[in-house]
Amino acid sequence: MDPAVVALDIGGTAIKAALLDRDLTELAVLRQPTARALGGHTTAAAVAEQVVAITAELTGGRAPAGVGVVVPGIVDGGVAHYSSNLGWRDVPFEAILAERLGVPVAFDHDVRAGGLAEATAGAARGVANCAFLPVGTGIAVAIMIGGKPYAAGGYAGEIGHADVGHGLPCPCGAVGCLEAVASASAIGRRYAERTGRPDEGARVVVDAARAGDPDANAIFDEAVDALARGLRLLTTVVAPEVVVLGGGLFGAGEFLVEPVRRALAGYLTFQRPPELRVAELGDRAGCLGAGLLAWQVTDAARLGA
Repeated sequence: MDPAVVALDIGGTAIKAALLDRDLTELAVLRQPTARALGGHTTAAAVAEQVVAITAELTGGRAPAGVGVVVPGIVDGGVAHYSSNLGWRDVPFEAILAERLGVPVAFDHDVRAGGLAEATAGAARGVANCAFLPVGTGIAVAIMIGGKPYAAGGYAGEIGHADVGHGLPCPCGAVGCLEAVASASAIGRRYAERTGRPDEGARVVVDAARAGDPDANAIFDEAVDALARGLRLLTTVVAPEVVVLGGGLFGAGEFLVEPVRRALAGYLTFQRPPELRVAELGDRAGCLGAGLLAWQVTDAARLGA
């Protein structure tokens, strides 16, 4: 088998995994629910065993050149300091996996990895200073400066908890947070609360807004305004040349991007407007980014040998 790495994007409910060559071609792919240990908890030990099993399945039992794993939360230095979706605190997952797998292992943050992938092989390729803003259950941003992800000890990028002025409570304990009105989960929930209908997700709200539903339009407009305010903050502080907008919500394309672009332009005075682009890699971005990280540690291990 030619050299290949295994890449895994581990979420609170599901794992996306792939066997990747140097060009990030997917030689094999696999998706399955995230392991639950006794009592339904997502323990590091249970997930580590699952990673070992997935690696063996993707490689046919052979050792890959390396393994890359990404998760949500505060991740730095090979440690998941806090991952609410997994229920982890201070888990040295990189070391755990390296011991079990016996190959070079990279362990990092899912959105930062997605940003690396979009900057390397996606919508922002060739752009040294850019950002990747996926809108999903929550909102975070990956910041690329000089072609490298900016981590700040794992705390950089939590733009979903920037105050954008709406005054509503957020589960984090603050008020006014961007993701409390603009995340996909918030859009679906707020529309359900406003109309008394079941929460069927954000895409249903976007489709209803497209059809002229006034309640959907109100929720949609508030989300657009919040996103524009968050992007104003990002533009003022970091000044990315390009912002890649991702997550299932931006599958709506220009129907959502154009209102965000107009609202952002209205909030800017002297700042350089970033070019807004829709992500190209979809839900594969985190996994492909994990693959890039795996190749980095693999090459570093080989050069250091």
